[in-house]
Amino acid sequence: MDSQHTGTKTSGSPSPRQVADVLRTRIRGGVPRPGEHMPTQAELVREFGVQRGAIRRALEHLKEEGLLTAVTRGAPARVADPLPSPGGVRSDEPQQTAAGLGPRILAAFDSPDVRIDALCLTAETLALALAEPLQRIRSRRITPRSVKVRILLPDRHLNMAFPRPADESAVTDTEQVHARWLRLRNVQGAALRHNLVAMRSTHDLDVQVDFRALPFTPPVKMYLLNEAEALFAYYVVTRRPEEIAGRSVELVDVLGSDSTLFPFSAESGVRDASFVAESARWFDALWTTASTRLNLDG
Repeated sequence: MDSQHTGTKTSGSPSPRQVADVLRTRIRGGVPRPGEHMPTQAELVREFGVQRGAIRRALEHLKEEGLLTAVTRGAPARVADPLPSPGGVRSDEPQQTAAGLGPRILAAFDSPDVRIDALCLTAETLALALAEPLQRIRSRRITPRSVKVRILLPDRHLNMAFPRPADESAVTDTEQVHARWLRLRNVQGAALRHNLVAMRSTHDLDVQVDFRALPFTPPVKMYLLNEAEALFAYYVVTRRPEEIAGRSVELVDVLGSDSTLFPFSAESGVRDASFVAESARWFDALWTTASTRLNLDG
């Protein structure tokens, strides 16, 4: 799924790398600015709902990238001055989903009417990428008129291709792995919907969030932004051990946040524009013909 290791997390708490992804997007957006201090580790613990060690590891990731000057147990870390370019990566080059999605979602909110379509295993990575634009809406730094989001996720009754035990005869393991994936799908989807819909009353924002269920396990993920950009990634399928009911079980799983995200912009020539248009038609066809109603509460 869209976490670093799908099926492994039993709560909605982000991993250190996912915390780093959110903070990186904020730093790139100028909050805080170069030379200024980050929030204290205690403040970040409260914001993200994780242990202090997870925050410290997230800050260490950013220090290794050259975004922070120091990470200590005392004073808050300071944003580097000047900021390095994002790994020397041009905006049209592919990046890992964890690094590439947040800035593109944030840029999509420059439009007064934001539209996001997503096909994925869970809404986790998208929810993390939406954290920064939602924070900017709350602080009135951006004021879109409307936000419309459609998300396609696998159906709850599906015999999933991943995550699943490598030993297909282990029925109990299969049920437990599926139950954890389903819980994560529902919790993260419901949280994303709640955070967006809450903007209706507090910021007079026209918000629409819809989910539909697919009859298959998607081998790829895709994000369509404002009908002008398509972000496409293959799920990286791997085998890894995971503790199930107190014992190690080998799983067939995917590393969603590590998947390479390929950007296609309608403004980048005929080839990219054709890919964006065809991707939008493909998504609409899945939405209107192949998908069914999805209940995040069950």
